[in-house]
Amino acid sequence: MIGSEIPALIPIVFIFFAILIPVIGVWKRHITWHLALLGSGIATLFSAYGMLHFIQTGETIRYFFGGWMPPVGIEFVYDGLAAFIVLVINAIAFLVLIHSKKISEAEFPHKKTGYFSVVMLMMLGFNGMVLTGDLFNLYVFLEISSLSSYALIAIGEKRAPFAAFRYLIIGTVGGSLYLLGVGFLYTVTGTLNIIDMHEMLPQFIGHSSVIVALILMIIGIGVKAALFPLHGWLPDSYTYASSTSSAIIAPIGTKVAAYILFRVVLFLFGVDLIDSQLPVTTIIGIFAGIGILYGSIMAIAQSELKKMLAYSSVSQIGYIIMGLSLANPFGFIGAILHVLNHALMKALLFLVSGSMRLKEGHSIITKFDDSYRKKYPWTMAAFTTAAVSMVGLPPLAGFFSKWYLALGTIENSSWMLLAVILISSLLNAVYFFRILEKVYMKSPEASEVAEMAQTPVQKNEVSASMMFPMSVMAIGLFVVGIFNAYIVEIIVTMFPAGF
Repeated sequence: MIGSEIPALIPIVFIFFAILIPVIGVWKRHITWHLALLGSGIATLFSAYGMLHFIQTGETIRYFFGGWMPPVGIEFVYDGLAAFIVLVINAIAFLVLIHSKKISEAEFPHKKTGYFSVVMLMMLGFNGMVLTGDLFNLYVFLEISSLSSYALIAIGEKRAPFAAFRYLIIGTVGGSLYLLGVGFLYTVTGTLNIIDMHEMLPQFIGHSSVIVALILMIIGIGVKAALFPLHGWLPDSYTYASSTSSAIIAPIGTKVAAYILFRVVLFLFGVDLIDSQLPVTTIIGIFAGIGILYGSIMAIAQSELKKMLAYSSVSQIGYIIMGLSLANPFGFIGAILHVLNHALMKALLFLVSGSMRLKEGHSIITKFDDSYRKKYPWTMAAFTTAAVSMVGLPPLAGFFSKWYLALGTIENSSWMLLAVILISSLLNAVYFFRILEKVYMKSPEASEVAEMAQTPVQKNEVSASMMFPMSVMAIGLFVVGIFNAYIVEIIVTMFPAGF
């Protein structure tokens, strides 16, 4: 049955199209976008089928490559959490690629073949990281996704190559730390399989090599997740990359890294084993809280939309890591739900930014005015939906992930983290509502100029191919919010052992 092959089929799709695009693109460059969209669409359909299969059966699929059983062979594990994350990242990538057609023609018209091939490689890496059940194989896919991300970020503004190089240096250090940690664990346990290692670790948990491995792996993955203060590569990377690169990496890349943190802390080691040696969850929670406030404050200080969204991402990843640090059911639900919510919100916001750059030639906040609501009514409506959801107002999706995180802080009596959630929501309102004020409210000076000019504002909305993915994401924020209880029921089935 196709269900049992899903863990292998999804990566194979991306490998196939990563090779096919440059082969065909040599003589038909204009269809490379169509091929990338087709590959992403097929992977999304497989992901949706796999998620539906899990919902119906509750079955975890363990796929052994070449028929070799672990610990000798490599396995892919398709459980509920992996199915959920894979569906989120592939669906978001598909929607962003729909939007990218006109962006690619405007921003990198002569690099489309290589660009879309690298996108397929990056998605191969992200999917492989989520699906693999082998710690070293995870590192291999981590490097595939990282190298691809560096290349995609370098295709952008003049400062993009420097931002990509900076990310390369920092990312290489993070990946190396993770690999060193894996090496320490292997010397102690003799296996790289996550399930096998999880069963062995209780008897080695006090070993100094295991403690060092834990620290190295958390720091290494923390770099990829942009956990404060390891976020230094992120703001410039998201700001100076092409609009499509920002829109596809920002909602996906750090979420996959956060997923790996969940796998290592909750599923590999287990909270009880970890906290018996080091107060890891407490330390992670402190840095997550600081990151939430730092990112929000820095976002307020920005005058450029993409940079504001970049610092906002530093803040938002803090919510997900905070859910991990709470180590209780409410925290887990809030964190996983925020992976979905933030992927929709941040992808939509970056798509709006890309649309504005295409139409206006910039995305500078100080240049926004009330004419935008007339020129781009639907684009601004989509932006408003995402902005209100980021602030956390019901019935939009952003409210409910923050609600469950707040419940998790109350259950743990973590009043400082609860205060962080409340304060950050107010800070989110500050930096988003200043834009909405410019778009939907006329200043007296602007009114006088408009009356003197007496020139009607012409509607200049983006094309249907660009509006469609933004509309789907905006509607999705309402749908996820309204049906959050059903989604939470699915997330409950993903709890790690001991929850």
